[in-house]
Amino acid sequence: MSTVVMSVYKVASFPDGGGHFWVYLQYALGLRRLGCEVYWLEQLRPARDPERGAAMLSTFMERMKRFGFEGRTLLYRAGPDFIGCSRAEAEDVLRRADLVLNFHYAMDPGLLACARRTALVDIDPGLLQFWISTGQLAVPPHDCYLTTGDTVGTPEARFPDCGLPWIHIRPPVCLDLWPFTHDPRAEAFTTVSSWSSASWLKMDQDGQSVLVDNTKRVAFLEFLELPRHTSQPLELALYLTDRHPDGQARRKQADADAADRARLVQHGWRLRDSRDVAGNPDSYRAYVQRSRGEFSAAKPSCMMFQNAWVSDRTVCYLASGKPAVVQDTGASSYLPHGEGLFRFTSVEQAAAGVDEINRDYARHCRAARDIAETYFNAERVLEPALNAVLGRSLESVS
Repeated sequence: MSTVVMSVYKVASFPDGGGHFWVYLQYALGLRRLGCEVYWLEQLRPARDPERGAAMLSTFMERMKRFGFEGRTLLYRAGPDFIGCSRAEAEDVLRRADLVLNFHYAMDPGLLACARRTALVDIDPGLLQFWISTGQLAVPPHDCYLTTGDTVGTPEARFPDCGLPWIHIRPPVCLDLWPFTHDPRAEAFTTVSSWSSASWLKMDQDGQSVLVDNTKRVAFLEFLELPRHTSQPLELALYLTDRHPDGQARRKQADADAADRARLVQHGWRLRDSRDVAGNPDSYRAYVQRSRGEFSAAKPSCMMFQNAWVSDRTVCYLASGKPAVVQDTGASSYLPHGEGLFRFTSVEQAAAGVDEINRDYARHCRAARDIAETYFNAERVLEPALNAVLGRSLESVS
């Protein structure tokens, strides 16, 4: 039995991110089902309010216990200062582990150095390579490099490979935890998304350094008119700040989000607060599974870099038998189009995809589940990846 330590990013400090929790949980549970002993390693972000910090920690530990990671959760603050165990005990786990699977690009280098074998997991394809190649991010050497971007390291990529040998994987989903849930009465196509959180790309254009807005806000506003092109109800569960302002410093952002809320509603979008409908792992799953399907746009960087990426969230919709209409992020070597999954580049294509699904909804629901079973089954995705990084195979996922 292999021991794997997963170094994850910003889960415990983001208790309202039910979907964010699932990103890493799919990997952790998938590895455990392959017979691995899995540890969860995470650096806690400092909380300005001690009471809120304690509540976040309590919430997180309860979730970890529920999913069977009690005693296998290694949390640390900068230092590193571990919670619930000593640094020596944590380092002992790292030293005896067969692999550290690192999703945290800025993981504490001292802890990383304890590992016998390391694999970096790129879940921001294009962005990660851009940050590395421009010197905006210094990632220490790893033994292996995994990526969820289908064009990474290929001639189709619009970004460098940083001279690294990338192993291609796909976002995994634990199919039994995301069962086929068919309801022909389900009304709205939905998605869960951030909105105006700070996300800027520092780029060089014509010799000048410029900041490019890389938020989901920019992405969705490009399709503002979509509800006027289809009779299908469209609903966005967004992380807006207007109803939960965090201090005076964010008042300006809250006002901007309130204006965006009004603009979206005026154009026919339904809006929900993501904290209300998807703020924990259970509510997130329930929200996805009672949807009719998914409509979602991708961050501008995905379009700029053409990374052929598919969201872990979309994979959850597909596994649940919910057809998806998502923005085309580049030519994929495996993603199907036209049955269960539609990839669009314009408002008109998005509307046509939604309407096509509704013409034979049951068929597209079955096709969505088939896509998840064929391409994203956690065990099928992770077993060859694990073999590759542990030196048991040199092949990527086929």
